[in-house]
Amino acid sequence: MTKLHIFDMDGTLLRGTASVEISRRVGQLEAAMAIEEGWVRGEISDVQFWELCLPLWQGITDADIDEAFEAAPWIDGVEAVFTDIAQRGEYSAVITQSPQFFAERLLRWGVGSVYGAGVEPGGRAGSDLLLTADDKVVIATKLMADYGLTEADCVAYGDSSSDVPLFRRLRHTVAVNGSETIRKLAAVVYDGCDLREAYAAGRSLLSDGGANGPERDRHRADTCA
Repeated sequence: MTKLHIFDMDGTLLRGTASVEISRRVGQLEAAMAIEEGWVRGEISDVQFWELCLPLWQGITDADIDEAFEAAPWIDGVEAVFTDIAQRGEYSAVITQSPQFFAERLLRWGVGSVYGAGVEPGGRAGSDLLLTADDKVVIATKLMADYGLTEADCVAYGDSSSDVPLFRRLRHTVAVNGSETIRKLAAVVYDGCDLREAYAAGRSLLSDGGANGPERDRHRADTCA
């Protein structure tokens, strides 16, 4: 029986958000930060967020997106973790509310599958194109069914409110530099800068049958490069 590892992107694999990194590349960082702050305060809905962001990226090229992706502040060890999962014959997936066109570049680093918002630079921002927190559960459930796995074979890694439904659904969960809410739900809490350490904590859940309760264990790296 193999395993499935499901990762959030923004705040988990990426120290920040894709929208900020894309906007930084096109010289719109200040505008993007203002949009992010308004969304965090609840003043901007998910659809409005993209209605404001997408025009900032009009005319961006694939080369620009590649450069934004490569320059983004990824947590250490992302490619190494995806490589290890594949070498073990296991499955990995990234499910994110950020744009598919940015997140799918993680396929180059060995992730098995990527799911993100279907928005495009300069395009429309309808709710039908977005990926919600509940969608993460739907996608995870389908992946488990497709691979013939159960919830006991799956580990989720996340950091924020978008991961709450999935963390409530699964037993094996790792909060990676997580918010207070997600930390309370997680089987393991990891604080640090190396995904390999969070991944090791996730593997320990699979090997010992899972957590006995919220925040069963804590892992912390004292320094970040």
